[in-house]
Amino acid sequence: MFWSKKDKPVDSVMFTDDNFNEIITKSELPILVDFWAPWCGPCKVMGPIVDELATDFKDRVVIGKVNVDQNRQLSNYFKVKSIPTLMFIKNGQIVERISKLIPKPNLEEMLEDLIVLDVPDVVDPQSVHKQEVKDPREEE
Repeated sequence: MFWSKKDKPVDSVMFTDDNFNEIITKSELPILVDFWAPWCGPCKVMGPIVDELATDFKDRVVIGKVNVDQNRQLSNYFKVKSIPTLMFIKNGQIVERISKLIPKPNLEEMLEDLIVLDVPDVVDPQSVHKQEVKDPREEE
């Protein structure tokens, strides 16, 4: 039908309590993490933008999402109090964290800046300077 949307392939990663630490520590690319929920109005606006950026930046940035309802350990560990929350990670360090809607052109610029940002490697690849990216299951 004329008005029906076609499903586009999505290149974003679905982060979970189980796979988050492995993906973060093994990635040599910068990472954008979108904390969201299906009932969140602003997340419904931000979600398609994040998916488009995942395709646009496919080989330069790992872009993924965390459903806060299904992955409570991660959202509790990172103290996500409002959504959408975006975390920008490079070399195992959180370099930026934002809890609001961001227009796509601004997000593109932030990702370009993240790519060229010089961040020293973390001695322990599982730690992050503002908060440590450890296995959230160890918090129990």
